[in-house]
Amino acid sequence: MNKHQQGFTLIELVVVIAILAILASFALPKFAELSDTAHIASVQSTGGSYVSAVNLVRAQWLANGVRTTVIDLPGYGEPDNFIDVSIDGWPTGVSGNTNPSAMTAVECNDLWLELMTTSSISVSIAVGQDYLTSVNSGNCLYTYQLTSDNYTIEYDPDTGSVYVDAIP
Repeated sequence: MNKHQQGFTLIELVVVIAILAILASFALPKFAELSDTAHIASVQSTGGSYVSAVNLVRAQWLANGVRTTVIDLPGYGEPDNFIDVSIDGWPTGVSGNTNPSAMTAVECNDLWLELMTTSSISVSIAVGQDYLTSVNSGNCLYTYQLTSDNYTIEYDPDTGSVYVDAIP
């Protein structure tokens, strides 16, 4: 009786495992880098959306032809019109605040919620959401919480400028 064994030898299995380990040592850092890149891209695109929303509010203010502070800007955010604007037409809140210097963390948080009209990105004045809302020298500061890198989006209600800091 002639027995013919089939299968892999121990040496062949060890060689295959070694090759897989070598490949994994190159692939795993790449995957970690992709995750960091995705977080940076998320902050940058969210910042770009915020810039667009701020500019849309100002464009509506200019189109309305009234060069003064406005509570509940007509034409933006219909039918509710919650956005308030400064004398220069920049968004300053949703609760009757038209003074850029009087922005609070709550005001900044509520402004984000009105401007960004999407529930996929969450903000709060307490830790636990995608962005933590605070005030920094009169500017609204939104700090990204999904990494420990402290990426931020900062809105200056005096000038309408939005700064995105997502540099690793």
